[in-house]
Amino acid sequence: MIAIHNSKSGFHPAWIAYCQEQGIPFKLVNCLDDDIIGQLKDVRALLWHHSHMLPKDLIAAKPILAALSHQGFPVFPDCRTNWHFDDKLAQKYLLESLELPMVKTFAFYDPKDALSWARQTKYPTVHKLKTGSGSSQVRLVGNYHGAKKIILKSFGKGFSNYAPFNSLKERIYQFKNGHAPWMSIVKGLLRFVHYPEYATVQGRERGYVLFQEFVPNNPSDIRVIVIGNKAFAITRWVRKDDFRASGSGHFSHDPDLIPLSCLESAFKANQKLKGQCIAFDFVMDEKQTPRIIEISYGFSPEAFRHCPGHWDQHLHWQEGRFVPEHWMVEALLKDLVVTGASDPK
Repeated sequence: MIAIHNSKSGFHPAWIAYCQEQGIPFKLVNCLDDDIIGQLKDVRALLWHHSHMLPKDLIAAKPILAALSHQGFPVFPDCRTNWHFDDKLAQKYLLESLELPMVKTFAFYDPKDALSWARQTKYPTVHKLKTGSGSSQVRLVGNYHGAKKIILKSFGKGFSNYAPFNSLKERIYQFKNGHAPWMSIVKGLLRFVHYPEYATVQGRERGYVLFQEFVPNNPSDIRVIVIGNKAFAITRWVRKDDFRASGSGHFSHDPDLIPLSCLESAFKANQKLKGQCIAFDFVMDEKQTPRIIEISYGFSPEAFRHCPGHWDQHLHWQEGRFVPEHWMVEALLKDLVVTGASDPK
């Protein structure tokens, strides 16, 4: 028997439906219960799609999953898949240590070092916080003056994990493009008074500054998701008069738009990362070589429901719709057999 966190969001509904369809024994648990470790004594594995947008998940998910992994208990996501989630500093050091083809990323923990770098670097450059998704905390910095202002703030009062003005702009953008209801704008206005709880839990980002090289001439980025020996991908177009693709809401499922070099790079990268499920965001450099911007284990499954097929590890196209959450369950069950944790029963 396997355990699944009892939630109606993320991957959980598809996991539950798949187990019901396939006759896989499972039980629903609340991973935030005080006695969750005890509740797992009669099961062989746990699936939990924790989110960086849920305050309780932010506090508890990684410690609980790490504790279970420490004793060899199979979980999804496991440590290799999960420890760097929503942490761009962690991803910088991980990708560099594995010598993976990433966009150059610079991290500083002293304002003097950061200012020295800013005086001689090439502009524009991109400023990011180590947390955040959907390009919400990503800024294009055009000159030294702008970089200096960011650096001084990073080592002063710091940055909130939630920027209400940027969020309101994003909500208006999504509304105009038909991706959000008008009530979303109202909620955005209320957020100027009441910040979301996750931002309060995380506190302000300070004591470091993170910049990433700007790679020009990319009308889109490519998101490739690797699960085991399968990969699927979409093209995400950048916003009008902007450089950001993540969160734009404009994407294509056309497989002919996906460079095979991105797929090859994703498979090779995951051979080193050994992740259960890794989403790679790529841009192409001046030599049309794929460069990794960020990685994540989590993604919005709805954005990929209309993918017409996937690629195998040999880059052969496999026609046919699929549900990637099913592959996650299958991989975990396979891991139970390979590790000798016994079959679910």
